[in-house]
Amino acid sequence: MAPKKKIAVMTSGGDSPGMNAAVRAVVRMSLHMGCDAFCVYEGYEGLVQGGDFIRQMQWDDVRGYLGEGGTLIGTARCMAFYERPGRLVAAKNMVLSGIDALIICGGDGSLTGADRFRAEWPSLLEELISTGHLKEEQTTPYKHLNIVGLVGSIDNDLTGTDATIGCYSALARICEMVDYVEATASSHSRAFVVEVMGRHCGWLALMAGVATGADFVFIPERPRENDWQEEMKVVVRRHRALGKRKTIVIVAEGARDNNGTKIGAEEIKDILADKSKGGLALDTRITTLGHVQRGGTAVAYDRMLATLQGVEAVKAIVRKPLMQAVAETQELAKAVDAKDFDKAMSLRDAEFADQWNSYMLTTNVMVDDEKLPERERMRIGFINVGAPAGGMNAAVRAAVAYCLSKGHEPLAIHNGFAGFARHHDDKPLGAVRPFDWLEVDGWASKGGSEIGTNRELPAESGMELIANLIEEHNFDALFIVGGFEAFHSVTQMRKARTQFPSLCIPMCLLPATISNNVPGTEYSLGSDTCLNELVNYCDKIKQSASATRRRVFVIETQGGRSGYIATLAGLDVGASAVYIPEEGISLEMLNSDVNHLKEVFRKDKGQTRAGRLILVNEKASKVYSAKLIADIIREEAHDRFESRESIPGHVQQGGVPSPMDRCRAVRLAIKCIQHLEGYGRNAHNHVKKDPKSASVIGIQGSEVVFSGVEDLEENGTDWPNRRPKTAHWMGLSETVDMLAGRPSYPVPEKSLTGLIAKDTKRGL
Repeated sequence: MAPKKKIAVMTSGGDSPGMNAAVRAVVRMSLHMGCDAFCVYEGYEGLVQGGDFIRQMQWDDVRGYLGEGGTLIGTARCMAFYERPGRLVAAKNMVLSGIDALIICGGDGSLTGADRFRAEWPSLLEELISTGHLKEEQTTPYKHLNIVGLVGSIDNDLTGTDATIGCYSALARICEMVDYVEATASSHSRAFVVEVMGRHCGWLALMAGVATGADFVFIPERPRENDWQEEMKVVVRRHRALGKRKTIVIVAEGARDNNGTKIGAEEIKDILADKSKGGLALDTRITTLGHVQRGGTAVAYDRMLATLQGVEAVKAIVRKPLMQAVAETQELAKAVDAKDFDKAMSLRDAEFADQWNSYMLTTNVMVDDEKLPERERMRIGFINVGAPAGGMNAAVRAAVAYCLSKGHEPLAIHNGFAGFARHHDDKPLGAVRPFDWLEVDGWASKGGSEIGTNRELPAESGMELIANLIEEHNFDALFIVGGFEAFHSVTQMRKARTQFPSLCIPMCLLPATISNNVPGTEYSLGSDTCLNELVNYCDKIKQSASATRRRVFVIETQGGRSGYIATLAGLDVGASAVYIPEEGISLEMLNSDVNHLKEVFRKDKGQTRAGRLILVNEKASKVYSAKLIADIIREEAHDRFESRESIPGHVQQGGVPSPMDRCRAVRLAIKCIQHLEGYGRNAHNHVKKDPKSASVIGIQGSEVVFSGVEDLEENGTDWPNRRPKTAHWMGLSETVDMLAGRPSYPVPEKSLTGLIAKDTKRGL
């Protein structure tokens, strides 16, 4: 029988939220695959010190890690590891501990050190043998060292990846602080200069600027022109002339001008506060966020990213050779220092460049130079359909800003198709109104839907009336933001084109629903906000469950007939079981899970924080509700442990949208308007022939894709269950169960439907 593989995990460099989730995933996945799991405490320092710094871990040792910030196994700067003698001692300690694989979560410096360690490994072993510190037979099983790197960095500064562990948590802290600062800035009509981290990487500064609608942003990769002082004055004056009472400037700590001269917060403040002739004379303050950006627990996305990467690391699957990515990252820093800014931008992922362009487009509102010729300008109707979702307002704001910058006329259709049909000619204000830019500019961080939304479909409002109103208002295109009802609305209008020619205008849907159940995309606006609300809620509930030791909470999640929210939340909070509509619930499944809970609590004996969570989607079963499941568990526990149900309800829609939802809303909304622009005015004949004239914008893998609604409604939609036919996230259910230690269970039989069900009941 082959000896057990021994896998060690360590965190190194600056701490970042999500590192604990990675450690938990590595430990539990290692144990699940029959390996021994170790943690190296205090980073490379622990590797050099050895002894009690390298500890074997068991399943329960990492319980509760998901909800903790920083890194519970510590990290430290280790000067000894920079020198070969230090690495020699580290190699000896690893051999003596029997470790043959190392998983490191850290930044590019930590991963560079790891690669050097791996490259020197054979020579280190030879030296240890020749100097008598180890015998040859001791080193024989460890001739090759396997190292996997997980990138933990709040800066999101590693090339070749969309996101590093911790970056979205840091962005959430920044946006939260900027939102707070905006309130006082507006009250006093002040300017604030906010300095954020990022010596060679402007990701945090740029995304914060996009998410909060900042007036000006400075990043290292795209320096401002030499006369940036005048450029900033022009932008700020223009915004103030439009009526803005606040000015927010975000600057990355590594920001420079074209000549490589550092641009500091003090210099920016002096320009904004300049009271000389021609100066802005604004009451200006500086806010340096510092290490606040690293603090707090990880947001939902970072927990998911760290967990999945930890699992993949144990499987030793790496998508990109580690050192290729690290080398490119260091190349990027050199490009910034050498003022080769085009190269620096090219080394960033496509989304970064897109977001920069989006930011610039939404900042240049009311600039005559940007406007299209009169004949190319369009009247575009904006409408929200379905339940409210985080990011709806950010999408509308960005699209309005883009339209105004190009000379288009954006018009708000208030309160969905119901408002359009019933209140279009109300006096003094009808349902169709022009946007007030000053009002819209403050929507970036607002939840809900400022122009109103509901679930009514155009067919219910009266398709003929809707078609006549579109003609009456002379709309050249429709921009729709919403969930499955919005998708259904577009399909209805597309089908009605043959009957009502006025519907032969381009229509584009930007999916926004917490359920993430719109065909044509793997991500909908609002789903990340919902996950964060649910994760925060579950963390509090789990704390209560852990404090009382022997308690199970059954939490009901929203999501319609899609189990996306329940599954992802289960992954992020470490749920013991997740029940979703795609699988259903059966007595055998419940019996298996109850027996598992009994066994867990029997072994525990009150020694650990053994609070447990079970998540159940609201439509997982017609019979087994959250209350009934909690009652069954309570009855079967025979007073050995307790169970309670908890229903967060509409809290899951969230308050302030998450930074991810805001940033993606801006990027996708602008792409939608650009897509509609491609058809131009009076495009009726073109629209009839083009299947993408009624389309859904979506993220599929790493690509932004426009999908024709006709193809989606015929081939991609499970209409009875109001969800896509294929769920990209279903494979995560297995990971959730594995990390929770859930035993295998009998999968419920699928329900029969229609005539087959009737005939079967009759015995035919």
